[in-house]
Amino acid sequence: MKENLENYQNKKILIVDDEDNLRILLKRHLEFQGYEVTDANSALDALSILEQQEPDLIISDIMMPEMDGLEFCQRLRASNLGQLIPFIFLSSKGELEDRIIGLSMGADDYINKPFEMRELVAKIEAQLARSSRISLEMKRLTEDYMTKIQPLADPEPLPLTPAEERVFWEVAEGLTNKQISDRLFISPRTVQTHLSKIMRKLNLENRSQLVRYAFEHGYKPPTEEN
Repeated sequence: MKENLENYQNKKILIVDDEDNLRILLKRHLEFQGYEVTDANSALDALSILEQQEPDLIISDIMMPEMDGLEFCQRLRASNLGQLIPFIFLSSKGELEDRIIGLSMGADDYINKPFEMRELVAKIEAQLARSSRISLEMKRLTEDYMTKIQPLADPEPLPLTPAEERVFWEVAEGLTNKQISDRLFISPRTVQTHLSKIMRKLNLENRSQLVRYAFEHGYKPPTEEN
């Protein structure tokens, strides 16, 4: 238990479920495990929460009024903000076809109700570990590539505001919106707003294109010496 608390303390989990008793039970148990937990009783409330903060992992029911979990997951994956957040479905719809549909919507895992709490915690830890490995590898590859790029002697100035340019460099270094938010002391929503403007100004479609744009134009992040 102590090892888990040390490894995953301050990790943020968003629980989305319209069943109050289960949601409260999950929140208390995961907080006891050392997580920071936010909960929402609908997918619409969850989307509002995501505008203000970016969790490290999302647990969502499927059968909910107004917007079900499948649509919620699909909308999340369609946004730059939610493409890389680990997502676990927790549902009473346990048929094979239901699980296949859930995973095809972009979920990373699927747990049937009723479930063992130990299994859920194990799956959470596995997804967080996987997410950490992906983030570190992306950053390593980006840094390795950038060391091989020779910047132009006099590259064209970026057509960005100072705030947008700071976000541009952070993305170019391979950081996620959450990491940028923590590093620049701004909300994930503000990061996403700046990123959307950057994409529009540079005629880019995604983060990978932004990184490639920086490389191909010979840009390198400013250093303290500069």
